[in-house]
Amino acid sequence: MKIDSSEITSLLKAQIAGYEGKLETDDVGTVISVGDGIALCYGLDKAMLGELLVFPHDVYGMVMNLDSDDVGAVLLGSDRLISEGDTVKRTHRVVEVPVGDALLGRVVNSLGQPIDNNTPIKTTRTRPIERIAPGVMTRKSVDTPLETGIKAIDAMIPIGRGQRELIIGDRQTGKTAIALDTIINQKDKNVKCVYVAIGQKNSSVASLVDKLKNMGCMDYVTVVSASASESAPLQYIAPFAGMAIAEEWMEKGEDVLIVFDDLSKHAVAYRTLALLLKRAPGREAYPGDIFYLHSRLLERACRLSKDFGGGSITALPIIETQAGDISAYIPTNVISITDGQIFLLVDYFNEGQRPAIDSGFSVSRVGGAAQTKAMKAVARSLKIELANYREMLSFSQFGSDLDPATKKILTHGAILMETLKQKQYSPYPLWKQVFELFAVQQNYLDNLQKKEVRPFLDELNEYAYARKKEVFDEIQTSGQLSDEQKEILRGVIESFIAERK
Repeated sequence: MKIDSSEITSLLKAQIAGYEGKLETDDVGTVISVGDGIALCYGLDKAMLGELLVFPHDVYGMVMNLDSDDVGAVLLGSDRLISEGDTVKRTHRVVEVPVGDALLGRVVNSLGQPIDNNTPIKTTRTRPIERIAPGVMTRKSVDTPLETGIKAIDAMIPIGRGQRELIIGDRQTGKTAIALDTIINQKDKNVKCVYVAIGQKNSSVASLVDKLKNMGCMDYVTVVSASASESAPLQYIAPFAGMAIAEEWMEKGEDVLIVFDDLSKHAVAYRTLALLLKRAPGREAYPGDIFYLHSRLLERACRLSKDFGGGSITALPIIETQAGDISAYIPTNVISITDGQIFLLVDYFNEGQRPAIDSGFSVSRVGGAAQTKAMKAVARSLKIELANYREMLSFSQFGSDLDPATKKILTHGAILMETLKQKQYSPYPLWKQVFELFAVQQNYLDNLQKKEVRPFLDELNEYAYARKKEVFDEIQTSGQLSDEQKEILRGVIESFIAERK
């Protein structure tokens, strides 16, 4: 039998053509099962982790599992329109969100789509939601304060631009209030803000946006909302989307403040996805990589060196505790990732202390380097005085006869606690914080009753600013408090007290 070489050649060419055709079909797969917002797809051999997939009816999905036989994807929309046998296509792109100044003043969902009105966001730039954090050599140490306008924080737990400071406490203790006041205080300070709402009620987010609009602050704020009614995948990607939006500004050399409210609900959303994707559960049923999830998110907040633009992202993650238990799994994880924490106590809140900050557990690991010299001068002994007051207060409950030294500590501590009280939505400028703390530090208020402290300080501020405006303006702009200025402040306080009598 004679073998014809031309026949063999044509046969091989046909097989090669068929093989190339098979390669092209790797971009198209089939849904083999769907439910609970999870779709298992067969045939997407070249899919990437985090890649965006297109399902029928314009439903998008994100690849989260790469198994030997199939690909596990979470659906970024309703799974009711998806059924077994449907075709799914690759996009060759990871999940991205639009970025740029066009997002300022807008409320968007986790995919960067506007949900405040029907006006489209006019921007051509997008960024992947996941990104490797800047390396050590591209960073700069934190040395510039990010003032919250809250006396208790700026004095005892100062925050610097590029820092990650955790706000932690039980529900209804004022965690969001602190974050909101910090955003309000950035007005006219060239700091753009991103507020990420995870698993909250739509009404809560709407009232927060209304408050920001009424205060004239929405011009420099972007709100990313993944409410409780949204699916777990959308809640999972929300903080990453917010961080991508913030990074665009940071890399242009701008300062950004980002609030994650809150990462407890984010962890629950991720646990839901992980269990549905049949990943092995660990402690408290959370997957083993929950620590890595939050660390790779928060590590992206930093201060860049001047060679890389000098921009910064300051992150304020919020964690909700159960009955004040900061030793639970998620709280301990995030405490170890961040550069300090502001711990809020239910007992203080119920006593009327606003903000309800526990100065003992709260700490800032880098903010002291960024604190202004004026604030350092008046707040240096604040934590020790409050610790002495709390200790004496617990002992004084057991004894009726107190010596004069103990009475003095208790009186001064009570006045100090009263001075640190502050109404919501009323952040203080630096000069006002420094002046009030200077007055209480010099014991000018120790003869007052607790209920007289706030009216006294309000009248004193008005009196002093009217007479020594130039001194306070200098403190505000320079951040310094000289010995000469201290003498002027003493003189104005003493003249006020003399006139008041």
